[in-house]
Amino acid sequence: MDRFQAMKIFVRVVEAQSFAAAARELGSSPPAVTRAVAFLEEITGARLLTRTTRSVTLTEPGANYYDDCKRLLGDLEEAEAAAGGAYARPSGTLTITAPVLFGQMYVFAVMTEFLDLYPDMRGRVLLFDRIVNIVEEGIDLAIRIGHMADTSMSAIKVGTVRRIICGAPGYLDRHSRPAVPADIGMHRVVASTGSSAPLDWQFGGDQKISLSVNARLQTNSIEAARKAAIDGWGLVRMMSYQAAPFIENGSLEVVLRDYEPEPIPIHIVHPEGRHAPAKVRAFIDLAVDRLRADKRIN
Repeated sequence: MDRFQAMKIFVRVVEAQSFAAAARELGSSPPAVTRAVAFLEEITGARLLTRTTRSVTLTEPGANYYDDCKRLLGDLEEAEAAAGGAYARPSGTLTITAPVLFGQMYVFAVMTEFLDLYPDMRGRVLLFDRIVNIVEEGIDLAIRIGHMADTSMSAIKVGTVRRIICGAPGYLDRHSRPAVPADIGMHRVVASTGSSAPLDWQFGGDQKISLSVNARLQTNSIEAARKAAIDGWGLVRMMSYQAAPFIENGSLEVVLRDYEPEPIPIHIVHPEGRHAPAKVRAFIDLAVDRLRADKRIN
């Protein structure tokens, strides 16, 4: 049996969660699908699937093998597409990743416009507040906020963001506006953090300042922290793009502008060392135009 064909069948079984459904989708028979999976289990020496009367689930080795199959089949599809000219025109599926709020506010609109421009394309937008290994996870490109540490990636700068401190105008009227970083100690602070330890806030300006901040309210959700500040509970620190719509409508007011640290760059990154397919180049061209034109991040 052809190993790549067996891998395709295995992937369809996993995604359909059924041998019978996979057989129907592939125009094959359930026994043929069963033989393909058995063939892979024989050559790997591992049980890949657990099958019950109602469902099919991956074993731990099966989950790892599924990820490997997806990556290998994707590479094979890309190689075949390249030979057929896909590197000259956008085709296939484009997968991108971005921070959650940035993706919701900026990237998703670029992707939908991209799909409107290229009707034969499909898109996947994966939003995570963590650094994703785009090579290992089969992702075409990523939006990264921060200074680039990985020099193996091609990076195109599309904007900058700032770390800002803000509060509701009504709260600031009642409790006064901090004039220097030390004044934060007189305010209630709501922080978006996964740690209960005191926060180390860095400030710029004429003199670099480090301030230990004890937030009275902590959450792992920036949206929740932002809402508490909008509701007048206290001060919040966040990225400027996260607060931009609420600063524009007057719900939040920025304080301590003169003490903000250096702006943080935003890059589009993709793997270096191989010719980028047309779908990646086309998306980058569109995204660079749209993001660089947005005054909230430039």
